[in-house]
Amino acid sequence: MEGLWGWALAAAASGDWIASAWAAVRARAVAPALEAGVWVCLAMSVMLVVEVCYMSIVSFVAVKLLRRVPERRYKWEPMPVSSGSGKGGDEEAAVGGGEAYPMVLVQIPMYNEREVYKLSIGAACALTWPVDRIIIQVLDDSTDPFVKELVELECKDWASKNINIKYEIRESRKGYKAGALRKGMEHSYAQECDFVAIFDADFQPEPDFLLRTVPFLVHNPKIALVQTRWEFVNYDVCLMTRIQKMSLDYHFKVEQESGSSMHAFFGFNGTAGVWRVSAISEAGGWKDRTTVEDMDLAARASLKGWQFLYVGDIRVKSELPSTLKAYRHQQHRWTCGAANLFRKMGPAIVRSKGVSVWKKFHLLYSFFFVRRVIAPILTFLFYCIVIPLSVMVPEVSIPIWGMFYIPTAITIMNAIRNPCSIHLIPIWILFENVMSMHRMRAALTGLLETTYVDEWVVTEKVGDQVKDKLEVPLLTPVKPTECVERIYVPELVVAFYLLLCASYDFVLGAGRYYLYIFLQAFAFLVLGFGFVGTTAPCSCP
Repeated sequence: MEGLWGWALAAAASGDWIASAWAAVRARAVAPALEAGVWVCLAMSVMLVVEVCYMSIVSFVAVKLLRRVPERRYKWEPMPVSSGSGKGGDEEAAVGGGEAYPMVLVQIPMYNEREVYKLSIGAACALTWPVDRIIIQVLDDSTDPFVKELVELECKDWASKNINIKYEIRESRKGYKAGALRKGMEHSYAQECDFVAIFDADFQPEPDFLLRTVPFLVHNPKIALVQTRWEFVNYDVCLMTRIQKMSLDYHFKVEQESGSSMHAFFGFNGTAGVWRVSAISEAGGWKDRTTVEDMDLAARASLKGWQFLYVGDIRVKSELPSTLKAYRHQQHRWTCGAANLFRKMGPAIVRSKGVSVWKKFHLLYSFFFVRRVIAPILTFLFYCIVIPLSVMVPEVSIPIWGMFYIPTAITIMNAIRNPCSIHLIPIWILFENVMSMHRMRAALTGLLETTYVDEWVVTEKVGDQVKDKLEVPLLTPVKPTECVERIYVPELVVAFYLLLCASYDFVLGAGRYYLYIFLQAFAFLVLGFGFVGTTAPCSCP
């Protein structure tokens, strides 16, 4: 008994020694470093909330209050109907007077799109436009011979219906999507076109798409691009797609709307838009130096003085990635490519001549630095690392305005533009915080140009299966035992770290943040074990 008591005293003494050592290290090394990290994050938070508030106010005031809709800001007149425009099954196809309509090229780049190729080709061939003034160009980079044959047969089938459709292939996938678009523009018939509409393989424009967009380009020679809004056919198949819809709706309603209203500039979304061919040529054409060839072209065209127009009333159906793996690949490509483009275009923007200081500032600071670098890094660093660590370092305190007021303001700005999804805001916050780790890693990859900077993985699509096979609950469990690749170790490591911090705050700390940290740890666990999104065939045996 005395031996046991002596062992307990020794353990207690040892514990006191460890606690004393931790206190000394914490005071001399951890606390100063954490204090510096807190103020860096607070500075970035201020930059981000100012940008978010600015965009939200501009988009709300310009569109809702002042009614600065595209038709009031720019000249728009309907195309002449006397020419008898028609497409697809319309028997009253143009037989004369089609010269009043400009030549339009419709490009559909695709890669092994077995599930959706019919949807996009069919929608493009059904566009209302004189048959002699439109060319459908299918740019097939498929490596699967069977898919390639299917796409070619589909094109031949539409060609037999008097549709001017071209099936184009390349010897290699060099440059990925940018390479395919660039190659497509090299054909003689493409160079004769005035405008080019671009649709990814899962996009389905309405028949009147060209009739509503092209007039802006015809009557306003300074406009290079008319971008339309995306609509999602599968937003309700699972909780992850609903959250994606919230983020993308905010992107279109706020970022694109404010950029179009105030600066006549925004990032091209890569699809569901119509370009002026001369603007593409003047900007230097498509370049494959990053994985965001659309943003690259938009930035270069803007530096040449071209204007962009976003028309939110025109919507094009598309598909959201419904598996976590596909969504992660998509977010890596978007985030890494944008940060890498900032690295490559920054000096060129500074040196560009004939561009106002205001436009340079907007491009460098607002468009690239705050939105493409600060946003992904801050979210993970501050809310998933610094705040949880602060509960173990009482010497460091985070001001309430940085801890509560700023994130609340950002959340309110998002909720205002997504009133129908306001009940999902808490889940959206937790999910976005988890994804911020992936985005931060992608942003740093782009800035530093490390190994995976040029990684391009085409987003998986399901097409007609959306309604038939993907009607799943809001949170569908994916059994991690079925496939090792569905377990994401980094998320699980962060979850363990957050659980440790939350437990410390609950037992030994001030007990201020443990509830939030526990919830965030749970979110990391859910995504770490793949319990999100829809099920998909496993690639493992």
